[in-house]
Amino acid sequence: MRALGLSLFLLAIHFVPAQAQTYDPRYAICMKVYEGSFGGGEWIDCSYTSLPQCQASAFGRAATCVINPYFAQAFPRGRYPRHPGAY
Repeated sequence: MRALGLSLFLLAIHFVPAQAQTYDPRYAICMKVYEGSFGGGEWIDCSYTSLPQCQASAFGRAATCVINPYFAQAFPRGRYPRHPGAY
């Protein structure tokens, strides 16, 4: 019974489509665009360097600007103090 369950699980995983990362780590700001009823769904455009630049492109559209959580320079490596003023 376990073998049957495992084989069904592996078969189901095989047919589930994989989704690539939609956020481009080279840009700090992304615009989420929401499509209407005909196209459906949404898509993400990560090609903006500033929030005002993205907001200008999103103006008048069903879109919103968000900070890219995968921006490569968001968290530079280094040592930081745990508490403000503590070195």
